[in-house]
Amino acid sequence: MLARVPASSANLGPGFDTLAVALSLHLEVELTLGGPLSVVTEGEGAGLFDDARHLGVRVAREVLGHEEFSLRVRSAIPLARGLGSSAALAVAAAAAAGAPDPLAVAARVDGHAENAAASALGGLVAAGTLGGRVEARTLTLDPAWRFVCVVPDVELATSEARRALPASVPFADAVFELNALALLLAGLADHRRFVAGSMDDRLHQPYRAGLLPFAADLLSLLREAGAAGACWSGAGSTMLGLVTEGSGPAVHDAARAFLASRGLPGEVVLLEADRRGLVVS
Repeated sequence: MLARVPASSANLGPGFDTLAVALSLHLEVELTLGGPLSVVTEGEGAGLFDDARHLGVRVAREVLGHEEFSLRVRSAIPLARGLGSSAALAVAAAAAAGAPDPLAVAARVDGHAENAAASALGGLVAAGTLGGRVEARTLTLDPAWRFVCVVPDVELATSEARRALPASVPFADAVFELNALALLLAGLADHRRFVAGSMDDRLHQPYRAGLLPFAADLLSLLREAGAAGACWSGAGSTMLGLVTEGSGPAVHDAARAFLASRGLPGEVVLLEADRRGLVVS
């Protein structure tokens, strides 16, 4: 069985651990039953764990109850860059193994319901674990939106980014976050109603800034170049600019120039939202 899923960008500023959007970078998992375990990986992450340690193998083994299968993984999603590579792999592996609910499996294994939901459902989603169940809903996303993803050649593990977060935040910052989130959802649904500053955040980005010294300047550059908003993609290191078809090329070029001026290896890609999510064949 072959399963194909998109990458995802979570948080989107004030939607911490809640919002995510599926992006037009993809990962495929092909599973064939029978024989001793075999793992072949291509693209991003190729050759890192071509054995029983591979996340795809662990997920498929959980679903099937054995490891008598061959697994082939082809991925265009950079690892440890805040683009939901682990959640995408978990969704695809669970689906390829025949899980009735790949989203539930992936959310449990990866721990990020919003990333898993975006990869499974496509488009813009809100997700969380309520009452012991993963709940996910698709939200309205204006087709006009595009996403400039600046992907530095810097890995940042989610666990490291989590350790930078405080145990509590000021009450005023929590209120700001709610205000921004509500306005952001309205703007994502209709680009004409987007409110400047609604993609800003006070819960996680300020506390993680020290992990990526270039982040604050890059976010400012994206906005100055024409992005409606800019934010960390998940826990980073990718930074995301929210653009339209008209503003996208200028923001893309400005981001490339920024990386070059700072001597930062990496790539800049202009992506659309993936609205299909998981496809199984």
